[in-house]
Amino acid sequence: MSGHGYESGRLNLPFVGISTFGKRAYIEDWDTIDADIAILGAPFDGGTQFRPGARFGPRSVREASTLFSFGHGGAYDHEDDLTYLGADVRIVDIGDADIIHTDTAQSHANIAAGVRAILKAGALPVTIGGDHSINIPCIDAFEGHGDIHILQIDAHLDFVDERHGVRNGHGNPMRRAAEKPYVTGLTQLGIRNVSSTAKEGYDAARAMGSDILSVRQCRAIGPKALAGRIPEGARVYITLDIDGFCPSIAPGTGTPSHGGFLYYDVLELLQQVAQRNEIVGIDLVEVAPAYDAGDSTSVLAAQVLLNLMGFIMHARQGEG
Repeated sequence: MSGHGYESGRLNLPFVGISTFGKRAYIEDWDTIDADIAILGAPFDGGTQFRPGARFGPRSVREASTLFSFGHGGAYDHEDDLTYLGADVRIVDIGDADIIHTDTAQSHANIAAGVRAILKAGALPVTIGGDHSINIPCIDAFEGHGDIHILQIDAHLDFVDERHGVRNGHGNPMRRAAEKPYVTGLTQLGIRNVSSTAKEGYDAARAMGSDILSVRQCRAIGPKALAGRIPEGARVYITLDIDGFCPSIAPGTGTPSHGGFLYYDVLELLQQVAQRNEIVGIDLVEVAPAYDAGDSTSVLAAQVLLNLMGFIMHARQGEG
């Protein structure tokens, strides 16, 4: 048993204790972050146009993540013959950004402050939403930190410029990102069916440097070639909307869209990207647990995040 995390005398099983992400240490003072990866909750869903409830996403994903916290000193993958996220990987949970009800601007500012604190500490920011509008402050926080390319996995393009005066809702984040001088391009994958963005939005996205592919197109290309569409050497920020997955496996979201990705579609792509490119930030959004029978969506979200963090840290350690 030595080295597997059971030496303290407590089993500390998943259903015991406080539900921080993966049962990692909670850091309340954002000036004292000392970690490789820091988790930030962004429980804001004021940008939602249909079913609300993603404000409870961070809490639900954290609780689901305890399933993967049996204290084995990392996660052994027999297919890769690797142990991911071992004891040498420092992960902390810094809690939630403060949300001001009905105040999008201040809520977004508080989210951006959390991401900036993580970047200042030299850690990888992993933000759990909340609706997709929380990507806007996440990308705002990268100003002054070099150029980034955005990989979006989503059912919807989210490239609306303005609708009825709204510029910072969950249909706008990729348009706001594309306007940033430090965002060098977007790879938008899984886009399908009737979108929240009209044709002129697609035209604008392509004119502003977007590469847009549906689920069927992604599957025809395959994960390795798909990852190869991201420019070599680009620093990549990944934004993962849970509705990019098929609602048959991820029903707990506000805007479900059938025909989405399955687990291995996304897992294999993320592994390829982590091997090819430096990943500098992550957000996962639109988990709405009220619609999530059996917590399957929250478990999927937690598992994908842990997989991705494992891939990233293994790639970094390999460089060392």
